[in-house]
Amino acid sequence: MNSVQLSLSQNNKHCSIKTRYAVTGWQGEHSMARRSDHSRDEIREMALSAAEKIVREHGYKGFSARKVASAIGYTVGTLYLVFDNLDDLILQVNGRTLDRLHARMLREQAACGQAAARLLRLGHSYIRFANEEPHCWGMIFEHRFAQNQATPEWFQVKVARMFALVEAGLAPLAGNHSPQEIAQAARALWSGVHGICILAVTDKLDVVGVDSVQDLTHYLMDNFLRGFTGS
Repeated sequence: MNSVQLSLSQNNKHCSIKTRYAVTGWQGEHSMARRSDHSRDEIREMALSAAEKIVREHGYKGFSARKVASAIGYTVGTLYLVFDNLDDLILQVNGRTLDRLHARMLREQAACGQAAARLLRLGHSYIRFANEEPHCWGMIFEHRFAQNQATPEWFQVKVARMFALVEAGLAPLAGNHSPQEIAQAARALWSGVHGICILAVTDKLDVVGVDSVQDLTHYLMDNFLRGFTGS
């Protein structure tokens, strides 16, 4: 028989979560030592770090709240004192993935001088990130909400920020194109780059007769830009 005691104490912005177990098995009663108490923020960071490790090793299909809780030495119930539900936990992990991706793309494109070169660098950065973190990148697109559940605004902002990078890259090359046309072009271009990513991370490039994902990305973006700029 298991008995679990949870206590949640509020002190300004910090919460201390305590978990105590008594486990009785057929061999007798054993006390399960728990690690020191942690604040809500500490448990949140521990859980997200553990979740990222699990996703990197096992992918979205191998991810569960139970695995995260076990990895940090707390119960699933304690985990849900920190996150609203499993969807919230997954979204928080995906949000951190988008943050890393955005920071990388921003950093790498800054090293290029010309507008077209910066835009091409964004595409190559995206491909490299997906190749280096295929499971974390993939979970952004594999996770699905229930039909009646909307994507939180904070997450939509992170997604929009990615497209804003592409729009900013297209703007100096846009000529007489309107802002609406630039936004549509950014989404069309990135849909193509994303499709190449899908082929690459699922090892399907050979099916379409392509050897280099970077060469294919460059070809797509270069020809798109020629058409977009009329050059």
